[in-house]
Amino acid sequence: MTHIPQEVVWLVAVVLIEAAIIDWKTLKVPNWLTFHFLVAGLAYWSWHAGWAGFMSSFAGAMLGLAVLMPLYAIGGMGAGDCKLYAGFGAWVGTAIVLQAFVVSAIVGGVIALGMIAWSGNFAKHWAMTQTIVEEIVTIRNPANLSELAAKRKPTMTLLPYGIPLCIGSVAYCAWAGMFF
Repeated sequence: MTHIPQEVVWLVAVVLIEAAIIDWKTLKVPNWLTFHFLVAGLAYWSWHAGWAGFMSSFAGAMLGLAVLMPLYAIGGMGAGDCKLYAGFGAWVGTAIVLQAFVVSAIVGGVIALGMIAWSGNFAKHWAMTQTIVEEIVTIRNPANLSELAAKRKPTMTLLPYGIPLCIGSVAYCAWAGMFF
């Protein structure tokens, strides 16, 4: 992907912030946002860089989707988060989406630890973590894992993952000097 203009990075940041706020309030990232985000990224790069721009944007979208799909497949996050990151990838390409994902995963872990500390219920969360890891190792069937996660969901405090995706991705773009 060619150089990403600052205006594009700002637009992407605004959309990620909007998605994070919506996810925080509703525990969902809506299709109307993710669909337009993805399509606009593909269209923008097609317009500005032709077929090569489209292919680079498409590869970024597929990678953005791919890094989150395993967690979605086993019930660990919503489809909206995956589609949001596909849109992010469509705008920024493969190298940035992968690096920003690593930062976002770290941010998600820190937020999750903060939520556990805030709840004061370390033993419950440790037992739940052990159960989930054991299920992943022994069951291995994503459909069965997703079913177990759905049954467990009402008893859990959920982390709207649009928030760490936003914080991590925007922070990575800032660190990389993409805003100025």
